[in-house]
Amino acid sequence: MPRQSISFTEPNDKWLKSQIDSKEYTSKSELINDLIRQARQQQRQVDWIRLKLEKAEKSGFTNDSESEILKDSKSRLNG
Repeated sequence: MPRQSISFTEPNDKWLKSQIDSKEYTSKSELINDLIRQARQQQRQVDWIRLKLEKAEKSGFTNDSESEILKDSKSRLNG
């Protein structure tokens, strides 16, 4: 695994140490890797939502009422 050297602000370092002290993580490396995994997962979700929004925008607009849209969405979800 590549080794990195990074610096933290005092508040961030204190927070990292508190997570280690609480036995939530065994090391700063483990905690940082977990935070990065979470950020990557969040980015995948944001990218997925962005893709869906772009697709929806390109599909055009509708004159259906809110209840019609809801009914159609529910029927699509339920197969």
